Amino acid sequence: MNRLHIYVLMIISFIIAGCNGKKPAPIVATPEKEASFVSGFNADSAFYFVKQQVNFGPRVPGSESHRACADYLVLTLSRFADTVFVQNFKARVFSGEIFDCKNIIGTFNPDAKRRILLCAHWDSRPFADHDDNPANQNTPIDGANDGASGVGTLLEIARQLNTLTPSVGVDIVLFDIEDYGPRESNQTDNSEKQWALGSQYWSKTPHTYGYRASYGILLDMVGGSAPQFLKEQISSYYAHNVVTNVWSTAERLNYQDFFINEVGGIVTDDHLFINEIANIPTINIIHQNFDSPNGLFYDYWHTLNDNIEHIDPFSLKIVGDVVLTVVMNE
Repeated sequence: MNRLHIYVLMIISFIIAGCNGKKPAPIVATPEKEASFVSGFNADSAFYFVKQQVNFGPRVPGSESHRACADYLVLTLSRFADTVFVQNFKARVFSGEIFDCKNIIGTFNPDAKRRILLCAHWDSRPFADHDDNPANQNTPIDGANDGASGVGTLLEIARQLNTLTPSVGVDIVLFDIEDYGPRESNQTDNSEKQWALGSQYWSKTPHTYGYRASYGILLDMVGGSAPQFLKEQISSYYAHNVVTNVWSTAERLNYQDFFINEVGGIVTDDHLFINEIANIPTINIIHQNFDSPNGLFYDYWHTLNDNIEHIDPFSLKIVGDVVLTVVMNE
């Protein structure tokens, strides 16, 4: 996935200029309340859902692994959600190739007017362009953390929601073809729109006509050991109150060592387009580390080492507990 990050605040003006003249949707502040709900999020179950995805092999659009994993995700989400939608669409990638793709959506409490959007991407990178070994840099990656960890966490949240009664409606959206962007050496000033193609499609044509959510939470790279979730800047710009709510919930759950109260980088990800196109205030919970050898992210980002061996079930539980608690305390 594209992780364009710039450490000067002047880039914010560029982002604002690209919003097609739209103002971000206003967020109404709500009084902070105690997280009385006790999460039953199961780390082993979430890890199982991550592993099942990785077992198919790299989930690159156009491959048999991609098709098989899509069937698995639809079947699994159908076990838990009230309704499952599959958005079939065609996407043209930076190389000019066109792929058949699927966004997969599970809805809970469909009659509720107030809705929360939870999302992640399920495809994986078609080449390991950040691998230290040049011989590996044309090889597709497993994407255990970069993709599968967020999806696995959401599938376990779906399993929990199946037996709970949230007061709000919840929509879990698994985006396709997020990670088929150009290599870093080939990127241009317009490259950001060549990433996150599934979320761009959904933001323009959501699964139900006129769909609205009060806010959204995107999960990305949430399964590495000792995660650091900093306050990503696009998230704070569009959805400051949501960031505050999520990080405050993490602190109440004693996860403040992982949800760190510090400003992170600027990350071009699915949430950018949900904010700009769908006008739904959406944040990104994503591992960030300014001391990382790749500049900002998970050490094994876009390498062949982004595999199941580097997924920590406890990290999945941290994120799952926080997100499920936020939803259930609405």
